[in-house]
Amino acid sequence: MKTILIIEDDLSLSNGIMLSLKSLEFSILQAFNLLEARKYLSKADLILIDINLPDGSGLDLCREIKAQSVVPVIFLTANDLESDIVTGLELGADDYITKPFSLAVLRARVNAVLRRNDKGMVQCIGPFRFDFQNMVFYKNETPIEMSKTEQKLLNLLVSNANHTVTRDRLIDCIWTNGAAFVDENALSVSINRLRNKLEDNPKKPEFIKTVYGLGYQWES
Repeated sequence: MKTILIIEDDLSLSNGIMLSLKSLEFSILQAFNLLEARKYLSKADLILIDINLPDGSGLDLCREIKAQSVVPVIFLTANDLESDIVTGLELGADDYITKPFSLAVLRARVNAVLRRNDKGMVQCIGPFRFDFQNMVFYKNETPIEMSKTEQKLLNLLVSNANHTVTRDRLIDCIWTNGAAFVDENALSVSINRLRNKLEDNPKKPEFIKTVYGLGYQWES
């Protein structure tokens, strides 16, 4: 049974969502602020997050989640500002639903995201097999040992395959605590280590490309 975490400070709305999703035989966890939510993150298969919470922003929580796992995130919010929608999606949110919304539409979106996520947990790309659920990685069926930082970096790049991920976004998502104090050289070092483990010729990378002046891109 899949477990869904609802992070919503409106008790009535949260209970309505809970009853609607329970009808699909999901297990439901409820949190009404960021402090409560962090206790349940490791138990969730999908997370519904309101952007505006009493003790902070759901956007910041999404950044934390996506830096540590591949659990899908759907934003539920009354804020339909384009800038917030773009920010949420750039942080890795899988969908974005603006209040008020139909519970039938919400159920359909939840099921669609879970289907996509189940298919994307294990990715076979050329000589590689990446299992982001269990964080195990292979090249030509030979296991590749990676640090937590390298795992996060690979996840971000592969999740955005064939699109440039900026240096700022990589730093923000990987070093969530104190990103402002991270030396940019730390990212370059991590990229080089990842290339050394994945590329046949790290000096002429086939998969992890540098996009000069912007960031990096996984090409597949």
